[in-house]
Amino acid sequence: MKRKFLSKYIALIILCIMILSSCASRPAISESRVPENTSSALENSESSVQSSVISASENEDSSSSEVDSSSSQVETNENSSENTSTEEYTGDEWFLILANPWNKLPEGFQVKLTEIEYGYKFDERAAENIKQMLLDARKEGLSPMICSSYRSVKKQTELFNNQIQKYLNLGYSREDAEINAAKWVAIPGTSEHNTGLAADIVAVNYQLLDDSQENTKEQKWLMENCWKYGFILRYPKDKEEITGIHYEPWHYRYVGEKSAKEIFERKLCLEEYLEEIKEK
Repeated sequence: MKRKFLSKYIALIILCIMILSSCASRPAISESRVPENTSSALENSESSVQSSVISASENEDSSSSEVDSSSSQVETNENSSENTSTEEYTGDEWFLILANPWNKLPEGFQVKLTEIEYGYKFDERAAENIKQMLLDARKEGLSPMICSSYRSVKKQTELFNNQIQKYLNLGYSREDAEINAAKWVAIPGTSEHNTGLAADIVAVNYQLLDDSQENTKEQKWLMENCWKYGFILRYPKDKEEITGIHYEPWHYRYVGEKSAKEIFERKLCLEEYLEEIKEK
């Protein structure tokens, strides 16, 4: 009995030794089991990431350079704009020509015209400005309409005589009729319409040339934005003594963008502006 137990015990010990020996010879699960090319792949991956970072950094530097270059360009443009804005006008520029009751246009004055729309003509040097102004107003859902632009002296004479006749029909003397007519229709040769730089613009749904024109959406937009295109409301209501013409909330005159901006911001009329620059 003891011998059988001993034999079993010895056999069990031998079995355990064999199992332990087998376990010792089996490779352990460790980093050494990672495929050899994985290490290489990791290195490549790390290198790739590093390259990406460097590439990104280079791109950022390049982008930064482009931004700096762009900023430099903006500054250059701004400086250029400032240089333009500080340019002094003399009042003799073509777009600042003055036509009013005390200033007739030069003898033999001529202007090269081009059509802007529906047969209405304008000085070709400023035609694109008025076209763009009307286009932008229409993009806002408005309906501005030109009812008068360039007029020949002959046409101006006809209109002036018609206005005189209206006052004569009301019982005015010839002298008083001419004086009052000149407040509404310029004396031939003194009309801005003869310059090719002025236009009467009304709302399609209100075409009367009276003070109520100012209440239309079209005139409100034009009065607020015309300076951006180089235009001014030529005859403001509080400048009648200076311009010699009654308030006309439909008459716009091209004076150039720089001049228009200053006139608008300082609430001047053209006569005041010209007087100032000629005194400089």
